[in-house]
Amino acid sequence: MVAQGKGLTDVDAEVSTVMEAVERAVAGEPFVDPVRSTSFALQAMGHKIDTLSCLIAMHKPDLGPDEETEWVAGINILTGEAVYIPFEAVLLDRTRDARYWMSSDGLASGNNIEEAVFHGVLERIERDAHVLWQVGGERDRYAGCVDPRGFKDEALTGLIDKIEKSGLVLRLFDITSDIAIPCFAAILGPADSILGQRARHGGRDIRLVEVTGGAGAHPYPVRAAIRAVTEAAQSRLTYISGARDDISSATFSRSLPPLMRRAFDAVPASPAAGSVRHRTPGPGDLAYLLQHVLEALRNKGISSVIAVRLTDDTLPFDVVKVVISELENPEGSRARRFGTRALARAIGF
Repeated sequence: MVAQGKGLTDVDAEVSTVMEAVERAVAGEPFVDPVRSTSFALQAMGHKIDTLSCLIAMHKPDLGPDEETEWVAGINILTGEAVYIPFEAVLLDRTRDARYWMSSDGLASGNNIEEAVFHGVLERIERDAHVLWQVGGERDRYAGCVDPRGFKDEALTGLIDKIEKSGLVLRLFDITSDIAIPCFAAILGPADSILGQRARHGGRDIRLVEVTGGAGAHPYPVRAAIRAVTEAAQSRLTYISGARDDISSATFSRSLPPLMRRAFDAVPASPAAGSVRHRTPGPGDLAYLLQHVLEALRNKGISSVIAVRLTDDTLPFDVVKVVISELENPEGSRARRFGTRALARAIGF
């Protein structure tokens, strides 16, 4: 297993790398006690369950009410109630022929349980916003281009300076969804190839791996933007190093889709000029920010945010899996590619 990290400093990136490695290691062998039962039997005993049909793997049948499987208890942090969900939905062991799609989506770590939950919830909001952004029309997709220097933040401006000095060009898009927690997507590529090709109407074919993306969500917009930009840079360095063990050789020969190249034609505007309304809180600690994010979900009718703790008290950190089935999931080998939010966006509702 190979893990990468990102951050504004070397230490930040090293910590990020270690925590990502920790997440995957724990998710492969979580410190939980699965219960083998059926959904019917659990409900008969008075337990709340969620079969998570949205996470059924491709070519796998839905879980029947009388079918036995392993379940694990999580907490719906919006209500405080215990909810049983299928164990395979929180496990990350791709050697197993699982009924459920396994991914790191919503998998997060922290110095304590609250910090891990906060990061997991933000990742699910980010992934939902990114899917909704992708299924929208091209005009809408690239209309939210913002100038990162417009935030007038020293750290973010420093990142852009480094990117431009390296001969790269970046486009930042406000992809905040109706949940109103700030989300941004960053697209990064070589300026000489992308901008030069636009001028020449020709030149060499640009490969997909030369243009990388990142996304980020956070209650404070500038922090969401920094997360998106650093993730785009991390993705680029991952391809250059060849360190990842799950990227096929064919990935390095694919051409850049024209739609992605047209992202660089977008004209950046001031962040303050955008039409997206952010639900930005005032200053506060982690507990305050987590409650702010959960309230934003409640306001949009989200009723279930399930957190499953995957570590125990013997470890000096916490890892959780956060499942929000009412939000969209990123691309993956699932029987159901999109949920109701993406389908509604795609048809214009």
